[in-house]
Amino acid sequence: MSSALATQPEPAPAAKVSPPRLTNTALLASSCVVLMLAPLAFGAVEPWSIFALEASAMLLLAVWAFRQWINRELNLYDNVLYRPMAAFFALVLVQWLTGTTAYRQVTYSHLLLYAAYGMLAFVVTQTLRRSSQFELMAKLFTVYGAVVALFAVLQGMAPNGKLYWIWSLEQGGSIYGPYVNHNHYAGLMEMLTPFPLVLAATHFTDGNRKIAATGIAALMAASIFLSGSRGGIAAFVAQMLVLGVLLVRKREGSWKQPLMLAAFLAMVIVFLVWMGGNELTRRLISIHSEAREEINGGVRLTIDRDCWRMLIKRPLLGWGLGAFPIVYPEFRSFYTTFFVNQAHNDYLQLLVETGLAGFSIAVWFLVLVFRQAAGKLKNWTETANGALTVAALLGCVGILVHSFLDFNLQIPANAALFYVLCAIAAAAPIHESRRRRVVRRHNLIVQPHPETPAS
Repeated sequence: MSSALATQPEPAPAAKVSPPRLTNTALLASSCVVLMLAPLAFGAVEPWSIFALEASAMLLLAVWAFRQWINRELNLYDNVLYRPMAAFFALVLVQWLTGTTAYRQVTYSHLLLYAAYGMLAFVVTQTLRRSSQFELMAKLFTVYGAVVALFAVLQGMAPNGKLYWIWSLEQGGSIYGPYVNHNHYAGLMEMLTPFPLVLAATHFTDGNRKIAATGIAALMAASIFLSGSRGGIAAFVAQMLVLGVLLVRKREGSWKQPLMLAAFLAMVIVFLVWMGGNELTRRLISIHSEAREEINGGVRLTIDRDCWRMLIKRPLLGWGLGAFPIVYPEFRSFYTTFFVNQAHNDYLQLLVETGLAGFSIAVWFLVLVFRQAAGKLKNWTETANGALTVAALLGCVGILVHSFLDFNLQIPANAALFYVLCAIAAAAPIHESRRRRVVRRHNLIVQPHPETPAS
């Protein structure tokens, strides 16, 4: 009896129930939600929406740090953009601390806002590590872009001069979608349209899903034209040229991607003819006349000249981040009853506010973005790394072209998404699922060989 009892195994200790872990995917999805909600709050230009954006960024960073602490590990992935971002933050901090800014309070508030952009970019690049997460992000942005574009088109067909048909404008504007200014709506679509377009051009969708992605991308692109933003139209054309070059430079001579691009452009034309008609034609004619007027000495060209005079006064550190509208009246060379709050050229405004030092950091930033992205473009239609990089890079190209004519980077919602896309384009390659890549590329189903003997 005793020997029998001695041979019985001791009961296993009760398993410890570990607390639920916040995954990278949950943090990434939360960051995407913040980026998608900001445009709906009129572009996050109101004090309450700016606070919400900054608080959300701080909360996401705190959750990421808390997750590292409870897991007793520090998984930190480097990104080459962290260095110019830190340098720019240090420059603005010097402006604020030394009083070289024309208005310390507004520079401090912009410093906090740029810190929020950095936090969002940091959290996204730390959590976006797998190809499945790229698919999640692309699908989120695709559905979101389709809903916003559809709303904007419907609002454009039945406008009443109010945002969401509810809120009246206090200082006027050109409403389109959730934005007071149609140019800023176009900027948002420039960054979102590449995601469904890349899904349609790669092996991440097939069959009806590929057709649906192409149709959604066409709707979003058509809404850029329908918004009447000439900067948005120029940016979209630049994006298509870049995409065309990427397709032409592919080593394998596949005809599917060029055919998809042709189908996409055909759908855009169909949408424009169906929803735009004579009104779109009149708007395109007016854009041509407006552009000719600007070249012959319009208001924007005059503001550009004034900006150069401002730069000459303070060439090294500028007048202070965010101080343009405060300083500009002293240099304005024309009469107007309107308040000129932006330079309508993000490059010149950056020069005026941060001087040659800040502009040099921005050039460094962009060089790193394109250099890092170029190393991930090989066979981009076949890999998650390549597809993600192309989607982010096309969005960046759109805003960079548009910034010559408008001020999308002064709109917090658009700026936050732009800097996140830059960080994604410059990030190290994400983990590629080899099984998914092989299955998507070759469309194979692994089956046992008929001559294999049964075990």
